[in-house]
Amino acid sequence: MRIGQNPAKFVESVPQPARVTVAIISYIPFLSGYYAQSLDVFKACLNSLWAHSDLPYDLLVFDNASCTEVRAWLSEQHEAGKIQYLVLSDKNLGKAAAWNFVFAAAPGELIAYADADIYFEKGWLSALVKVLDAFPNAGMVTGIPMWSPAQFSTATVAWAEQTDGITLERGKLLAWEDYWKHARSLGQEEAEARENFGKQEDVRVTLGQGGKSSSPQVRKLAGQQVSNPTNEQTSQLTNQQFFIGAGHFQFITRKSVLQQVIPIPAEKPMGQVRRLDVAINERGYLRLSTPEWWVRHMGNVVPDWAGEIAPATVPPRGPVKGGAGRGWVRGPVRGFIQWVYHKAFDLLYKG
Repeated sequence: MRIGQNPAKFVESVPQPARVTVAIISYIPFLSGYYAQSLDVFKACLNSLWAHSDLPYDLLVFDNASCTEVRAWLSEQHEAGKIQYLVLSDKNLGKAAAWNFVFAAAPGELIAYADADIYFEKGWLSALVKVLDAFPNAGMVTGIPMWSPAQFSTATVAWAEQTDGITLERGKLLAWEDYWKHARSLGQEEAEARENFGKQEDVRVTLGQGGKSSSPQVRKLAGQQVSNPTNEQTSQLTNQQFFIGAGHFQFITRKSVLQQVIPIPAEKPMGQVRRLDVAINERGYLRLSTPEWWVRHMGNVVPDWAGEIAPATVPPRGPVKGGAGRGWVRGPVRGFIQWVYHKAFDLLYKG
């Protein structure tokens, strides 16, 4: 039997999600050995996100059955309003399966994904959104200058070769300092990194002043027509360079693109993430990385430069659309209002 009326029936609007959902997957099963500093790394990751993001966003964290200390800290951040969506899995599903959940559940039009050991530089979000908005056929945009295996970006090379106003270059184009900066964070020894660096060919595109025709070229992507960027869309990026290739440790994309590639097969906890790169490439979408360092990989030890940031108290979320704010209704005030409501409900419906 139902008593009274559900107050939710009289609410005329609900908060709307931000355009961007920042999604992070965490897995820290214990705080010793390899994972001894992983919680501190995770804190540096989120502190940099909260302090350095310059557009409204919602934060979605999917925790893959981490230890009690990690889950308790995440719950505290959620209660404080710093994490909008928190999923605590009771088992480690693996990264690919967590991706399937996150990419389906994220409410934003754009999804900015990052591993839990990524550091965000000031202005990273607006910079990467700007690039994504300029390329309606972009599938992954990563915020560091990087080399990526050529077989995962053949569609991007084909696009560059066929599109007016795009200059394609091959050769040793990535500076050693940039290559070593990332390779060192992955645990490579310098000798090994130099050997790999010497073998690799970089591919880079430069946006020109426009093509021979003012009308956009149209290409078939996954059974649908998608226009190449027009002169107007790329005018702010004229002469901007991008490396061909992207990283699955951090990228921004459209949710509509990810809907075409999930579910990603997920039989193992790790080792299957390249299937995302393959799926994006097979559907003809672009995989690009920026020449600027908008994010950095930390690894499982907090670098000296990452420890300098002070913990942010309030994430720069921007105004919430729809629904009245209730941030001031906390503690004793909230308790008193709930007590009054409970007494009024009893008087009205229980006599």
